Parts: sequence; structure tokens; C-alpha cells
Amino acid sequence: MHTLVLLLYAAAAVAYAVTFTRRDPRAGKLATALLAAAAVAHTFLIGMARMQAGYMPFVGTTAAVSFFVWLLALAYLYTELTAAERAMGVFITPLLVLLQVIPTIDATAPSARPEVLQSPLFTLHVSAVLFAYASFALACMIGVTYVLLFKEIKAKHLGFFYARLPSLQVLDTMNMRAVTVGWAFLTTGVVIGAAWALTADFRASTDPRAQAMTVMDPKILVALVSWALYSFQLFARRAMRWGARRAAWLSAIGFAVVLMNFLPIGYFLTKSHNF
Repeated sequence: MHTLVLLLYAAAAVAYAVTFTRRDPRAGKLATALLAAAAVAHTFLIGMARMQAGYMPFVGTTAAVSFFVWLLALAYLYTELTAAERAMGVFITPLLVLLQVIPTIDATAPSARPEVLQSPLFTLHVSAVLFAYASFALACMIGVTYVLLFKEIKAKHLGFFYARLPSLQVLDTMNMRAVTVGWAFLTTGVVIGAAWALTADFRASTDPRAQAMTVMDPKILVALVSWALYSFQLFARRAMRWGARRAAWLSAIGFAVVLMNFLPIGYFLTKSHNF
């Protein structure tokens, strides 16, 4: 099933690439349909894992990556349908494909959750953080397209990107909206995570991973750095009157930090979030 989901995402990526380069409306409709089919198949996959395990299947980094891909696909589809704009698909779908390779290769059957993860606060914490990450991924891709279009306009060479992307104003609005939504969910996830840590009394647990849940754990520390970075972006844009191009760069840098925290730190460096 993971392979089918990956193939559907890959087919959607190809269709979005054709749509972007040829500006073919029929290919655009096919791309949206393929991505929607991938999201439906992914929903079924997550639903089956939920029924098999008895809990939301995002315990462990690989399961979290799969859940993140699903959320990002849904978030992009919602953005595409509400904004009536398919140009972002060519940037979003390759990321979906690359990340979905991980759960396809490393697919494992859900196992019983450790006792420390059985709190409802854990589910709310992870859901909020992953939704924030999906919003930041959207903001990153929108920021990248903003920079590409800005450079083309500045060079007074109105060609490839100018003919295919929305205006700078539209891209800036979409970017800031995605960052704001992501910041709100990340703040919620951090607050819930703190409440969970206080109520669970991790230090009293015999599980060494629970005992390692402190601010000094790389996973937690970098998550707080990410929150500070996006908080600064919102503050700088509103209070310091930073321009849209700086905000676009910050969106890309912020998601690079998020991705670093999500994958290499999540797999190799954290002592508390490797359940």
C-alpha cells in the first residue's frame, strides 16, 4: 500500500511538471486528480494503521514522516482549490515523493505504544506540531517561488516564471498566511507538549527516553529554535516592516531548520523522541 501511495504521488509530480512547463489545463486537471487519489489512498493507509494499532499512527519518526506527507498533501490540495492556482504543485509534489520514500522503504507494522505515550496530550501535541510543519513546508515552497519570480522581474527578463506564477503580492499573501497558521499550530504544540511533560512526570519514569525529555534534548531544543525563528519572522514583518523578499528567505531557512529537526535529528541525535 505504501508503494501505491508513492507511485500516485510520483505520477502527480510528473503531471504537475507537465502542467507547469506546457501550461496545459488538461494536464492540470489530471495532476489535481492524481494528487487527490494519492491523498485518498494515503488516508486509507493511515486509517488501516489506526484500526490495527488502536491509536493515531505517528509513533516513531518514520510514521511521523508518513503522517506529515499526508497532511502536506491535504494542505496543498486545500490551498489549490481555494486559490484556484496549480503553480505551486510542481514545487510541493517532489517533496511529497522524496519524503514518502522513507515510509515506503522503512514500513513497519504498528506496535504497542509505550506507557508514557498513551496520554491524549501526546496525540494533540504531535498532531499540532506536524500540521505546523506542513504549513511551514507550504510557506517554504511559496517563498522559493517568490524569490525566483522577484529575480526574474528585477532582471527585467519577464519569461518562464513570470508567465506561470501568481503575482508577487499573491505569493506574499499566501506565504504569510501559511507562516501564521504554522506558527499558531507550533505554539499550540509547544504549549501542549509542556503541559504533557509537567503532568506525566517523565523524570519518575523508568524509560530512559522519557527521562531525556528536557529542553537540552536536540529535538526539543531545535523545535524551540524553529518557534523563535518564525516568531521573529512575524514580528519583523509587522513591527519592523521587513519586506516580502526577506520574509520569503526566512520561510525557506525556517523550513530547512524544521526538516533538519524532523529527519537527521529525529533519527540519529534525539534521546527523547525516538520511540
